[in-house]
Amino acid sequence: MKAIIQRVTAAYVVADGQLAGEIGKGLFILLGVVHEDTQTDVEKLIGKVARMRIFPDQQGKNNLSVIEVYGEALVVSNFTLAANCRKGNRPDYTGAAPPDHANQLYESFITGLKEVLGGRVECGVFGASMEISAQCHGPVTIVLDSREL
Repeated sequence: MKAIIQRVTAAYVVADGQLAGEIGKGLFILLGVVHEDTQTDVEKLIGKVARMRIFPDQQGKNNLSVIEVYGEALVVSNFTLAANCRKGNRPDYTGAAPPDHANQLYESFITGLKEVLGGRVECGVFGASMEISAQCHGPVTIVLDSREL
């Protein structure tokens, strides 16, 4: 499972012309599921995302987690994170999990993160074409792969 995490002051996602999710201070997360991913990958990623100390404390040092700053999270599914760009100029997305498997783990990630953050999680619409706006803070952008945790 792959994730791109950005620290934001605000973010929102629109699907089919309708606002699907919106947050204030917190994390904007693009989440990609690959064939081999399991519930174990979901749990590893939730734990790492929730405890990552990427928010500034009173001295300005990145020493606080999204939990500690009572931040929110906006999670958007993104199969293109599974792109293989080794050959040619057109990315190959065959590494992405089939939609049923990917949606199951995506929903599990959202549910688990909601438990950790006390429900402060919004999300996009799985499989939809979406428009996203994020006000990055820092900027702080972290790339995670559950296989490397």
